[in-house]
Amino acid sequence: ERVRSFVEMVRGFTREQAIAEASRCFECQVCEEACPAHMNIADYIRDIWAEDYHQAARDIYKTNPLPEVCGRVCTHNCEKACAMSHRGDPVSIRWLKRYAMDQIPLADYEKALGTPIVKPTGKKVAIVGAGPSGLAAAYYLTLMGYKVTVFEEKEKPGGMMRYGIPEYRLPYPALDKDIAYIEKVGVEIRCNTRVGKDITLDELHRDYDAVFVGIGLQRGRSTRIPGTDHSNVFQAITLLRAITRGEEITVTDKIVVIGGGNVAMDISRSLARLQMNKYGKVDVTVTCLETEEIMPADPEEIAEAREEGIRIIPGRSPVRIEIADDEIVGVHTVCCVSVFDDQHRFNPQVDEADKLFIPGTMVVEAIGQSADDSLLPDELKQQLEFAGRRVKVNEYYQSSIPWLFFGGDFVKGPDVITGIATGHQAARGIDGYLNRPAEE
Repeated sequence: ERVRSFVEMVRGFTREQAIAEASRCFECQVCEEACPAHMNIADYIRDIWAEDYHQAARDIYKTNPLPEVCGRVCTHNCEKACAMSHRGDPVSIRWLKRYAMDQIPLADYEKALGTPIVKPTGKKVAIVGAGPSGLAAAYYLTLMGYKVTVFEEKEKPGGMMRYGIPEYRLPYPALDKDIAYIEKVGVEIRCNTRVGKDITLDELHRDYDAVFVGIGLQRGRSTRIPGTDHSNVFQAITLLRAITRGEEITVTDKIVVIGGGNVAMDISRSLARLQMNKYGKVDVTVTCLETEEIMPADPEEIAEAREEGIRIIPGRSPVRIEIADDEIVGVHTVCCVSVFDDQHRFNPQVDEADKLFIPGTMVVEAIGQSADDSLLPDELKQQLEFAGRRVKVNEYYQSSIPWLFFGGDFVKGPDVITGIATGHQAARGIDGYLNRPAEE
């Protein structure tokens, strides 16, 4: 039944389940080292066991201002490091975080977290992008006494959390709850404002004491195989954005998704729901270069996709989209023998004799995304240092231009908790720069 709806799938712990799960924690803190944000996991789990949810919220917010989000879609590296996994299942840290925050309505956040007493610094910081890194930087900078303005090109804040993650995984009310409290502490968010078009980076430099750029990977990448210029070939990220906005999407009755990451799972499962509601059945095939053992998608995402009737064919390299009478009829693939070479570089090797045709009348590419750097003027780019596609920064995410900091997918990622960690650390860096000007 769940494949018929975008309603949130996971219902979360009951009180009894949460307390029982919290009691399993050894408080060894190994998980905290594995967490990109180094959250105080042992502390807030102990708080949950004691049913002190206000204290749990205080411990969580020390390092993470998006707990409702992370309680649902975090990559939960902490659980992979959990000592309990050596003798059974790891402690369900992600679901415990969600449970704690779900117990506190937004109206009680001030009572739980207290009212920050902040002495204004008199300085202003501009944040580009209202995704996880930008919102985290804005929150912590505001607590440090800075006047922070976030510039977001979309009509609502949240970045890829809103426009890249389906609602059945991350309900909008949970995201909105996190953002509402960030605004409540004093962060100003200006939506429908594209930096580089509506306002330039030079203007931000003129009007603000420091600038943090934390935009996500919003441009889909193409396989560039013959046939990708057909009108029924789409980018996954474009479709996910359209679904979030409630736009009408014309799905066909047989869809092929190319890609093996979480975005591929998200779009295939979203399209399956649209298919079920339109045709009463699911016919979505996911194919990717990787074997299932090394597919980037979370194992639980793969398992849930299969449960919803999605066919997964790993270890295939697409070579051509077959088109007949101007209509797509399928994708020709060959066997992918290996994805990486001995130096772990991306270098797929194929067996062209091993061929497989995958029927489909609509193709979706989900092979990765890239950042849109058009907001950076050419003269500014020449002053920046790059490592591949990523901007080189110091440990505080300060670039070679002292007033300009970067975070999120521009330097690391792409996942929510890593974005939060970069935003928090950049806030410390900006505070240090504005109080003790960097030597650069």
